[in-house]
Amino acid sequence: MEVKKIIAEIDAQIEKLQQARELLSGFAVADSKGPGRPKGTKNASTTKKRKLSPEGRRRIQEAMKRRWAERRKTATKGTATAK
Repeated sequence: MEVKKIIAEIDAQIEKLQQARELLSGFAVADSKGPGRPKGTKNASTTKKRKLSPEGRRRIQEAMKRRWAERRKTATKGTATAK
């Protein structure tokens, strides 16, 4: 008799798992496209590339020159003290 009871419990668990699977598979079909923007959206093709003005480019260039000069100064100071 005990074997029949165990088999009945297993069958009940299988039925519950099958119901859960059916519920989850219904959601999975709706979300199967994956992350990201769908192909063919208008926003992707209408975005414009930003342009930098000559004045802005010059300011960035000068700032980078100052940074590199400062880095060279600290690098030479560091090697002189290390010797």
